[in-house]
Amino acid sequence: MNELAEPGTAAPATPTGAGHDPSLIAAVGPTYFPIAFVARLPFAMMVVGVLTLVVSARHSMSLAGLDSAMVGAGSALFGSAIGAAVDRFGQRRVVLATAIANSLALLAMSIVVYGPLPDIAVLGVAFAIGATAPQVSPLSRSRLVSIIGRRLAAGRRGRALNGTMAYESAADEVIFIIGPFLVGVLATTVNPAAPIVGAGVLTAIFVGAFALHRTAQAPSRPLGERPVAPAPTRELWRPELVTVLLGVLGMGLYFGTTLTGLTAFMDDRGLAARAGLVYGVMGIGSAALALSVALFPEGFTRQARWISFGCVLLAGTVLFPWVSSVAAMCGALFIAGIGIGPTLVTHYSLASMRSPVGRSATVMTMLGSAIIVGQSGSSAISGLLSQDAGTHLALFLPMGAAALVIASGVADLINSRRRPASTRSHPA
Repeated sequence: MNELAEPGTAAPATPTGAGHDPSLIAAVGPTYFPIAFVARLPFAMMVVGVLTLVVSARHSMSLAGLDSAMVGAGSALFGSAIGAAVDRFGQRRVVLATAIANSLALLAMSIVVYGPLPDIAVLGVAFAIGATAPQVSPLSRSRLVSIIGRRLAAGRRGRALNGTMAYESAADEVIFIIGPFLVGVLATTVNPAAPIVGAGVLTAIFVGAFALHRTAQAPSRPLGERPVAPAPTRELWRPELVTVLLGVLGMGLYFGTTLTGLTAFMDDRGLAARAGLVYGVMGIGSAALALSVALFPEGFTRQARWISFGCVLLAGTVLFPWVSSVAAMCGALFIAGIGIGPTLVTHYSLASMRSPVGRSATVMTMLGSAIIVGQSGSSAISGLLSQDAGTHLALFLPMGAAALVIASGVADLINSRRRPASTRSHPA
């Protein structure tokens, strides 16, 4: 992360190779990172907030899980389309439109869920929330990758990219601590609708600011390079990208099964509204390890990190069905969290390196959609299982998700050894 804060940032940013060589902070401006940080908070509150609100308002764990699944279905169908629209029309117009639509959908949910309309109406609004979700995290990564390639000297881009991916993943992890924590606090101290209303207000203000920030107009290529046509859509489904997508999907499945199983675990103890507070424990070690990725030795390759930290994730997860107290569950979540941050950093770093020409925003939004699809879909399955078969069985599901993360890492390692040496990932 030294690349983000190196001295000499007072000089005006200039094109690569022209006199001054700006740091990334100087290139994006001092307001970018705070705005982008807060702008991703509503996304971290959506699934948890919908789950908590529906359980409270409609008194059905299975319906709450289905509503979470509908959020994921909306994101699955429209998330990548938003990324493709960004690649074609730019971030400003697309992000601003989704910010407005998503704010309205979130506010609608807080009204419809308490009204006389049937459950199908609640499911429809949940779908709209996912379909209009502003993809701040992946678009921030895409935006910064573009700026690194355009504004930083060639010799500094690799280090800057590693540090940026580490920061972005750590920021996501911190947000996924704050998001569920904030949902828990607002649902407990105000009312269960407060987190959704708050997410709508934050979306309008901060996602709107993210859309209007000057970096939203950043060109997608370095100065002096000729425009090139985007790679064909089939390039998005190359094996080296599919394995990463499966790994990220596994992380989404993990988040969903863990969140829903934990909600059922807390509900059994009369503490369902505090599930978000306990869930946040998982992000503590995750965020710390994500920030440390830039310090890992070069010999610790990305594939090795993926598999190693996936095993740490699994190690904490196997404890879930056997704990009997909230304190013990917090300990298991903390151990599992250590494996999350470095794994996500690895996924996004590999995806940025392997993105086809002109498809960076599409790839990043595909990964973002994979997380929320996995989270939402698994929330529905886990919710039904916990209601019909009990919490104990539902707490076994995160093991399957962790196993998918490890298996996709092994598949990526095998696939990388089959590719020509010139196309393999280099150590960070």
